[in-house]
Amino acid sequence: MSPFLGAYYFFYFALVGVYVIFMPKVLLELDYTPVQVGIIYAAAPFMRFLLPFVFRHYVTLTANVYRLSLLFTFIGTLVFLQTVHDFYFYLFANLLFGAAMGISLPYVETIALARLSKHQYGKVRLWGSLGFMGIALWLGKILSSPHEALYYLCATAFLTLMFGTILTRYDTTSHTSAQEDASFSLSKYWAFWISIFLMQVGFGGFYNFFTIYETSHRVSLEITSWMWSFGVFCEIFMLYFQGPLLQRNLLNILQFATLITALRWLVLYLFPESVTITFATQSLHAISFALYHTAAITYVFSLYTQKKLAQQFFLGIAFGLGGSVGAVLSGQVYGEYLFLIESFITFSAFLVLLIHQRRKTHLPEESKP
Repeated sequence: MSPFLGAYYFFYFALVGVYVIFMPKVLLELDYTPVQVGIIYAAAPFMRFLLPFVFRHYVTLTANVYRLSLLFTFIGTLVFLQTVHDFYFYLFANLLFGAAMGISLPYVETIALARLSKHQYGKVRLWGSLGFMGIALWLGKILSSPHEALYYLCATAFLTLMFGTILTRYDTTSHTSAQEDASFSLSKYWAFWISIFLMQVGFGGFYNFFTIYETSHRVSLEITSWMWSFGVFCEIFMLYFQGPLLQRNLLNILQFATLITALRWLVLYLFPESVTITFATQSLHAISFALYHTAAITYVFSLYTQKKLAQQFFLGIAFGLGGSVGAVLSGQVYGEYLFLIESFITFSAFLVLLIHQRRKTHLPEESKP
């Protein structure tokens, strides 16, 4: 199973890499405004946010639904080729793409968490980071026209479809019914959900405008691609060796990672033209993303009996709603103070996580994981 999981993660996150690193700059070259880029990059995350509410009441995440999501991810990238020159049609295509992407990853994460140990999970998940880094380095060097990025988007979506389809044979997690999923409660741990939302809002400027931000400060696209790749290399290092850390208190890990991320954005604001310091802040991606993400999905997996739905809500609230709001906000405030604002937002996520920790200690003993 591990080779197929690794291949899925590799091509899924290579797809994400093209979409996140290169497509914003492609859109600017096609005369989109920063505000329009922010709106476009809010569309896909917004669909990820809406989907769990649909699945909670009306749909069960089965193997067939998962396979359809892989197919529509690929179809969405083909539609991009025809619609990219029209803002409204391209926006609609991103809604389709976002909905499809929001289904497949939670399904695969549930398989991985159920079948692999914490130590094994990191070693398999790092293939996603390799895919992200590989596409960043390759396209940063050879990309010469906007449509080239779209072709790579289609190719990685197709390969994700191929390897993702194989994984359904390894799904051993029981499929809860829509009636069982309806009992899923967000309000019980509301402070935790608000914290992960704010954490991803704080990432909005990085995911959507880091390339633009750095190149506007006279850093070349190739060097910026190396910055992305260096961050992912540090992420891979953490994924490989994080197993022993995850045996510790997961909430404490989440608090530490959130605070480090707030510091990361503050330093990026203070030294925007320093290549050396920017590379140093990228090293913190090991904590901001790798350690935080693994601790968060493991924590969510332990909180709820509705495993697949819980992962959908994590993706939907964090990378969906948080990513959507973060994209729009970063498009609105893009400029000198972008990462100072992101730092304040991320520090707020840290404070809310402290509230969650205090509330959780007062929950009835039987309701704790």
